[in-house]
Amino acid sequence: MRDAFSSYHPAVNMLYFALVIVFAMVFMHPVCLVLSFACAFSYAVYLNGRRALTFALAGMLPMLLTAALINPAFNHRGGTILGYLSSGNPLTLESLVYGAAAALMLVTVVSWFSCYHAVMTSDKFVYLFGRIIPALSLALSMALRFVPRFRAQIKVVARAQACLGRGVARGGPLRRARHGFRILSIMVTWALENAIETADSMKSRGYGLPGRTAFSLYRFDGRDLRALLFLAAAGAYIIAGAAAGGLYFRYFPTLRGAWGGGHTLSLFAVYLAFGATPLVINIREDRMWKAIASKI
Repeated sequence: MRDAFSSYHPAVNMLYFALVIVFAMVFMHPVCLVLSFACAFSYAVYLNGRRALTFALAGMLPMLLTAALINPAFNHRGGTILGYLSSGNPLTLESLVYGAAAALMLVTVVSWFSCYHAVMTSDKFVYLFGRIIPALSLALSMALRFVPRFRAQIKVVARAQACLGRGVARGGPLRRARHGFRILSIMVTWALENAIETADSMKSRGYGLPGRTAFSLYRFDGRDLRALLFLAAAGAYIIAGAAAGGLYFRYFPTLRGAWGGGHTLSLFAVYLAFGATPLVINIREDRMWKAIASKI
């Protein structure tokens, strides 16, 4: 599906993801966690479709439940005792709520990073940081795109090995393990060779040399300026409001935090508007395209 937010300047995309990921990790207020998760999951579904739903059900939901249940087994802090475990340790309401909040935060951050990976391509990252920190930007760009390329390549290698009778689904446990180690050895060699080839290629092109110019299709226009100003203003308002205690929430020894009041409600509204910015942009662009198409 066409993502209009991806067509914005890389600086706009980078500012948005840098702030939204930090906010998701720092602000542990339950309302902020729910709003951030809703925006992250909705945007991930918009970008990846059924793959995001499959990943949520098969990967994130078990991780959410596991993290939420593990915390009360080891964390016994809190003043509201619900019962006692077989070990004699108390089971508290605060530990249950904190475990659920921490699990939701973890799933939310994973969802935001999946959106980041779909929007912030390696060329955008190199464009932003290539002149400032050329070596580090190249290393980070290679690291960020390593996982999807590794997954694609290991499928190719596994199919090739299966055609030679060395698939991981054939033979006994020892034979399958030997075939698996062979595939892993091939992939490690491929990864090292690919990294060396990429470094040599960039060096031969003069990457990182003073005065080197680079072709780029990215142009900063009025649309990007308006988006950048909105994100910066909303982010600054959220940070200032959080510093003033508008997003305060504690889990121990008892549950207590900011819930009502005009200041806190305005922070929730701005937080929702900030997180939903890509979705709003995409919905607006989709309506514009449909209106144009209806006139043809």
